Amino acid sequence: MPMRADASLVWLVDVQERLLPAIDNGDSVAAACGWLADVAAELAVPVAASEQYPKGLGHTVASLRERLDPSAIAEKTHFSCVDAEGCRHVITESGRHQIVLGGIEAHVCVLQTALGLRAQGYEVYVVSEATGSRCPEDKRLAMDRLRDNGVAAVSGEMVAFEWLHQAGTDVFKRVTKGYIS
Repeated sequence: MPMRADASLVWLVDVQERLLPAIDNGDSVAAACGWLADVAAELAVPVAASEQYPKGLGHTVASLRERLDPSAIAEKTHFSCVDAEGCRHVITESGRHQIVLGGIEAHVCVLQTALGLRAQGYEVYVVSEATGSRCPEDKRLAMDRLRDNGVAAVSGEMVAFEWLHQAGTDVFKRVTKGYIS
């Protein structure tokens, strides 16, 4: 199914201060999460985030935290956001059935969250460049497993252009400014 802005929720999984530096291409992953959040904001798509044990791993990195409403950040100790009551509440309250995921680590929290959401009937899309692991092979294996289980592996551009649906609008021009010459 095509992604629709009015049906989507962006969930950024555990992009945290002490974890991000260990992630392969971590700065690029965080930048891709930020771009996705910015596009979502332009299209009134809610954006939320989880923090895995923030006492030990720190909070969501500042570049993303500043883009989020504090009430949209849920703490957890479960690897899957689906198993964490605070995360589940944000997802359910959004009323959205398409969940667009980015974050870390691809083979642990992102994987378990995506599989849990699929099991509950959500359409789930994992943005490849906005997702990372410490080891590239772990990310590759996670993306393969996700695809094998009905989760769509997508790019940020796929998300943005499906949400936009057409060119020539003011919002299209704002989102693609600097992107298309």
